Amino acid sequence: MSFTPQTAAEALLARLYANGLDALFANGGTDFASIIEAYARGGPAGALFPEPVIAPHETAAVAMAHGRYLATGKPQAIMAHVTVGLANCVMGVVNAAADNVPLIVMAGRTPITEGARSGSRDVPIHWGQDLRDSASMVRSACKWEYELRYGEEVEAVIDRAVAVAMTEPRGPVYLALPREPLAEGLPPSAVNTPMRAASSGPLRPAVADVDAAANLLKAAKRPLLISSRGDADGRTGAAVQALAEKCGFPVAEFWPTRNVMASDHPLHAGFETGPLLAEADVVVCVDALVPWIIKRVDLPADCKVIQLGADPLFGRFPTRGFPVDIALAGNPAEALGALAAALPTDTDNQDALKATLAADREARIAKAEEAGTPMQPAYVSAAVSAAIGRDGIIMNELGVQPGYITTNGPNRFFGHSLSAGLGWGFPSALGMAHAKRDALVAACIGDGSYMFANPVACGQISEALGLPILVVVMHNGVWNAVRRSTLSMYPDGVAAKANAMPITSLEPAPDYALIATANRGWSERVSDPARLPAALAEAVRVIREEKRMATLEVMVGY
Repeated sequence: MSFTPQTAAEALLARLYANGLDALFANGGTDFASIIEAYARGGPAGALFPEPVIAPHETAAVAMAHGRYLATGKPQAIMAHVTVGLANCVMGVVNAAADNVPLIVMAGRTPITEGARSGSRDVPIHWGQDLRDSASMVRSACKWEYELRYGEEVEAVIDRAVAVAMTEPRGPVYLALPREPLAEGLPPSAVNTPMRAASSGPLRPAVADVDAAANLLKAAKRPLLISSRGDADGRTGAAVQALAEKCGFPVAEFWPTRNVMASDHPLHAGFETGPLLAEADVVVCVDALVPWIIKRVDLPADCKVIQLGADPLFGRFPTRGFPVDIALAGNPAEALGALAAALPTDTDNQDALKATLAADREARIAKAEEAGTPMQPAYVSAAVSAAIGRDGIIMNELGVQPGYITTNGPNRFFGHSLSAGLGWGFPSALGMAHAKRDALVAACIGDGSYMFANPVACGQISEALGLPILVVVMHNGVWNAVRRSTLSMYPDGVAAKANAMPITSLEPAPDYALIATANRGWSERVSDPARLPAALAEAVRVIREEKRMATLEVMVGY
């Protein structure tokens, strides 16, 4: 059955699908009328449109799209309701920009006309929701922006949006969609036009830069690789591991947003740079915006630093003072592969390094076995990891600590974007589960992050779409990141000595477990460490057998 789009809205949906976008995350409004009509007309006629994924809050919609990209490596689309919906998207767009996630962010625009044109203003909010420059809300975070002027340009505009978003370094783009052009009928010449906007292929670093970096590494006595971000296909992780194994390089994953190696690999150096960095003579930073904290590390004066990535200088960030002796600009997997090809194999001196890393790993395991009351995050982290298994997937937002979990390879642990817009962990896990229906996905989040995530909306999405995930809420009753930041700046200050540090308390706390039951999910509050393994096992059973979301509220200390 063939379908020929007749309106710009129909052509927009068809073109998104033709560009590989098979889902549209949306929270509808008055600007969606032509989109809704297009789905209603196109569905029975066999139109190839993205699956409409309803998310009753834009925070959830954007984070779900973010999570689905992490699962698939394909661009994702989200549409919000004019200025007010876009305002709710801003935090998620900032997260996506910091994590190089290609989102096609669309929002309706308040109708421009007040007359008889199809789509013109017909309810009071069409005046009240108008802003002079709605795109300004997301401009700094987006690679490209545009407002659709005429219906017949929609296919070319979508092609360009996807191509720009997917060209490295990837990132979100923004498209405003006024009601009038969306409703326009299209002439045959404007439908199914040839695609003439392709994204660029993987970038490769200059040969001279690769040779220079290889010469540094050949002479290195104490090299170190620091990685913060892999890719959905696992190519970066495979390239990191191949280079490490060939040359005997330890690999530390500092504040990873996408893990790259099995955490128990003999050359995995954990998730802190620690003494390895303090003694290093050459450091390779793999797509790492923040490879270490400058004020806490005394980098040896003669240590050379190789920054590697699609944008090794991270030019969109105003300030970044990490040293760069060689910038390898290229797709991380391509750049790492070029480095590996330029370096000789060295497996003779790896035993001592592996023994040191193994001892460090065993020390972390021992710490994770300490079951105090209230429970410590290390203990909870190890218990969650054991419950979901090595192939489980963790979406982490101020929840578990990566040093105490076991991963089976790349793309098993995803941390929040370093922009740290809260409310990402829960809905991003739903987006991951939407793409990986057979995977056991866990959202591990702090109690503050849980509130930011609009948990009732997320629970509704889980039930409506059949996405039974594990939600672990780490309940410590405090904004612990705020508390730690204050202690870091003022370790001997008055706030550090106070019984209750100002502006950090989350008490009195709601019953987080009870909130989960509003969407007919299973839940339990756990305060006894001896109960935690059994509670996690029951949660996994509910997910696997009853196909329901399971929430554990775990009482932890800090």
